[in-house]
Amino acid sequence: MTRLSCAILDDYFDLALSVADWPRIKDRVDVTVFDKPFASEADAAAKLKDVEIICAMRERTPFPRTLLVQLPKLKLLITSGMRNASIDAEAAKERSIVFCGTQYSRDPTAALAMGLILELTRGIGRENARMHAGEPWQTFAGTEIEGKTLGIIGLGKLGSKVAGMAKPFGMNVIAWSPNLTPEKCKEAGVGYASKDELFATSDIVTIHVVLSPRSRGLVSAADIARMKPSAYLVNTARGPIVDEDALFAALRDRKIAGAGIDVFAVEPLPTDHPLRKLDNVVITPHLGYATREGLQTHYQQMVECIDAFTKGAEPPRRLA
Repeated sequence: MTRLSCAILDDYFDLALSVADWPRIKDRVDVTVFDKPFASEADAAAKLKDVEIICAMRERTPFPRTLLVQLPKLKLLITSGMRNASIDAEAAKERSIVFCGTQYSRDPTAALAMGLILELTRGIGRENARMHAGEPWQTFAGTEIEGKTLGIIGLGKLGSKVAGMAKPFGMNVIAWSPNLTPEKCKEAGVGYASKDELFATSDIVTIHVVLSPRSRGLVSAADIARMKPSAYLVNTARGPIVDEDALFAALRDRKIAGAGIDVFAVEPLPTDHPLRKLDNVVITPHLGYATREGLQTHYQQMVECIDAFTKGAEPPRRLA
């Protein structure tokens, strides 16, 4: 049997080979791990042109049509997660590339959203850094979240999970999204609000909708302008859902108290990006999904997919 070459992309954590059963396919597949991002699309094309199987990590390496046409040997493309807006699925289908995904056993992004809320309101990381630097006492007076209103944009699986986490903290939870109904909110045990009401009354706004043409720019400059000066915005969904320029201006001018941001319009966030210079923003490098348990699930399901594909069987979780 002809051996196939497989590239595992964006393994920044150096975990891929240690958390899944790659020996299961070693008799058929040669695996190469890329632990750093490609410098450009041309760089990706040059390094992947002879690869037959690619394991992609979220949207870290985009696969538009322009790149796919430069990969003549590619037969199987697997993404972590069951959707990936940075992969042109139609172009893959046209080139007879089998496109598959992996599932989450659970979604850790909800816990990250709560962590950002706690960091913004209690300054845990900030005061930890000061203690390690030898400072004796705190300089940040925290804000209690008990009794505060949490406004959730999007009450799907993830938004509902955040609501469930917030209520034991004593938070009042309200929600809105374009298709959300008062009945759905009642089922989830949260209050329904219009978009304007949510931004005007929430002490913390957290975003949990999928990026799509409809949700791009969903949180506008006008929405941010409605927020209270004491309010915070948390985004663990996708950067383009929020008008990033308007958010930066509101933070810079102290129109809102702060923001916790895990996702950006351009990733990785450029080293000279002005958000890095603000002291009222907590920024993290898109780590919502990045847990050892979650990555293990993704990589193990990638092995299962490759195993089936190389045996001539229908691979699981096929997307196109």
